[in-house]
Amino acid sequence: MAFVDEETAAAYRKAWDEWMKQVEHLHRVFFEDEAIRPDQLKGLLNREARKKAAYDKARERLLGLDASPLAALPTDGSNPFKDSSE
Repeated sequence: MAFVDEETAAAYRKAWDEWMKQVEHLHRVFFEDEAIRPDQLKGLLNREARKKAAYDKARERLLGLDASPLAALPTDGSNPFKDSSE
């Protein structure tokens, strides 16, 4: 018996695979001396961070945590508890 629907499981697997691809590239650069220019390294780090964020979202959905009240909090730095009419 599956715990989640196929769409959720497929999204999680895809996010995991894409993140691992970026992590493996980072490991080649840092641990295996793959030569890379500074601008390429910046791009690689940005891609890895974005893929990690996508994986985290897919993982939360897989675990059913995306429906929590905290999942709806704003990510723009604004305070959701402050009255905006002030």
